[in-house]
Amino acid sequence: MLFAHWPVSAGALRPLLPARLTLQEFAGNAWVAITPFWMSGVRFHNWLPLPFASRFEELNVRTYVSDGDYPGVWFFSLDAASGVAVRGARRLYRLPYVRARMSHGTSGTEISYHSVRKDGTRFAARYRPAGPITFSRPGTLEHWLTERYCLYAQGKGNRLFRAEIHHEPWPLQPATAEIVCNDLFRIHGIAVAGPPASLLYSHRLPVLVWPPVPVKT
Repeated sequence: MLFAHWPVSAGALRPLLPARLTLQEFAGNAWVAITPFWMSGVRFHNWLPLPFASRFEELNVRTYVSDGDYPGVWFFSLDAASGVAVRGARRLYRLPYVRARMSHGTSGTEISYHSVRKDGTRFAARYRPAGPITFSRPGTLEHWLTERYCLYAQGKGNRLFRAEIHHEPWPLQPATAEIVCNDLFRIHGIAVAGPPASLLYSHRLPVLVWPPVPVKT
């Protein structure tokens, strides 16, 4: 998984979020990310992995929000290579998943990653780890960007939902990346300047996600 992060103006980003959520900032900036990765062993609790939905590429566009004392992640979009996963996640989690043709390949430690939607929206990058594994410390930007333990989604009638997430701390490495093509910020009306300000890589992490529940008003 690559975490590619850019600082952005909070004022420009806030109108793109539900009014109920607070856009979080670090060091005076809001942050947006693109996170290409692939999943394996995906399954419901006590189920066997589902055919055609247990291993697939996924590509997220996200920022960081809170509702009261619950900091979490807001997804502008989630591209996935599995149609079954897209339909299931849209229905069960109210998340804005989109089906895309996606692929990845490896050459040594370098990963090549490609995604294209039916409408031609594209993302392509090459990235690799570039240092030893460390665990982020509370109070640092790296910890703030990655150690998030819930996600938010909006259902019908603008009803807000929250799903709890559990995982061990991310084993992070500094990364290098060449982003060859990136249409994903443009389609959401998000403007970023220059290359990512933060690049982090993680090789593997088991994650548990609970079913979403309505956020109490």
